Amino acid sequence: MSLKGKAAIVTGSTSGIGQGIAEALAAAGADVMLNGFGDADAIEQQRAGLERDHGVKAAYSAADMSKPDQIKAMVADAEKLLGKVDILVNNAGIQTVAAIEEFPDDRWELIQAINLSSNFYAIKAAMPGMKARNWGRIVNIASAHGLVASPYKVAYVAAKHGVVGLTKVVALETAQMNITCNAICPGFVKTPLVEGQIGDQAKANNMTEEQVVKDVILASQPSKKFVGIDELGALTVFLCGDQASSITGTSLSVDGGWTAR
Repeated sequence: MSLKGKAAIVTGSTSGIGQGIAEALAAAGADVMLNGFGDADAIEQQRAGLERDHGVKAAYSAADMSKPDQIKAMVADAEKLLGKVDILVNNAGIQTVAAIEEFPDDRWELIQAINLSSNFYAIKAAMPGMKARNWGRIVNIASAHGLVASPYKVAYVAAKHGVVGLTKVVALETAQMNITCNAICPGFVKTPLVEGQIGDQAKANNMTEEQVVKDVILASQPSKKFVGIDELGALTVFLCGDQASSITGTSLSVDGGWTAR
């Protein structure tokens, strides 16, 4: 599937899921604006690598997804540097785990800002251009926790449920404009963040890393295997193509059977 001639923003794309999605979009021919934190040299290598390997334009924005003004500026920069924003992938997210009575107030606010409100502000900024061109693809990376809950993740679960609701509203508002909006709801993905959690839990609970993966991390995932970042990239590319033009307002589970229970 070719996305040649299209331009995309992928938030939180300097590592993990977002990086894989940016790579998949570029491989399909789309120009890409990266976003996220990290080592400046590594980010520049990633940006230059997309251009070198796929023959596309690649830009980078250091916009903080908790800051609405920076999100708006990121979209404006993408429109200037890439010419337009046809595809918006809202992927940036953070996590904190604690019982509700102990959950830090500042972390609640920050998780809502980055995991939910950033989607709203980015969509709001990109929508006028999509409507003017009568074409757009919005993919919100939600989570299995956008559909079901787990204890000690109150802010994350609340935000991801909000992302699913936001997705439905945007889809209804744009249903006759050749603009689609969908949510992808992954189960556990082996990102650098999760890899760190595996090691920490193994030490804390005197378990092997294999035991942590099977009995703790993937306890709720019937497949007992991690979701591949490449799977999420491929699904995103499909949703951005013309063959997915009638898929809108959906929450697509990629979770090894987690939400089938």
